[in-house]
Amino acid sequence: MDVAFLVSKEGIEQVELTEPWKAVEHAGHIPRLVSPEPGRVRGYHHLDPADTFDVDVTAGDARAEDYAALVLPGGVANGDLLRWQAPAVEFVRAFTATGKPIAVICHGGWVLIEADAVRGRRLTSWPSLRTDYRNAGATWVDEEVVVDGNLISSRKPDDLPAFCDQLVKALAA
Repeated sequence: MDVAFLVSKEGIEQVELTEPWKAVEHAGHIPRLVSPEPGRVRGYHHLDPADTFDVDVTAGDARAEDYAALVLPGGVANGDLLRWQAPAVEFVRAFTATGKPIAVICHGGWVLIEADAVRGRRLTSWPSLRTDYRNAGATWVDEEVVVDGNLISSRKPDDLPAFCDQLVKALAA
């Protein structure tokens, strides 16, 4: 089964992309990189540029029903850019409607907020998003990993082992 990893062109916290990607592959699934723009995207180690990755499909061409799950990696710039790119927001809205697993970490949740996909949900994130989530109708908690139905959320790179474990469990269900 294919798993969509939605990212912007820049500012992706690289480890929040690569560690879940490896976990998905190890579990026998096929990760696919989805982005609003074709070409390559750049990962970062916090603020330092890191590797580039090839986009498999644009958000405008991606179909939610073709994927078993959606992963939203963090990175401040990544999260901020995605939330104002209409194809990304529409893809998240469509994916939310499927009820399939959505795994979000750190700043990746800004696009969920923009897609009005957190109202009534319990989740976590990087602490600076706390007020944004609450204003969008979510219950924000400071925990390593939170599972609320099909929504899996974590705060930061240190949480990746628990985050990846829950993502793989959701894919196996």
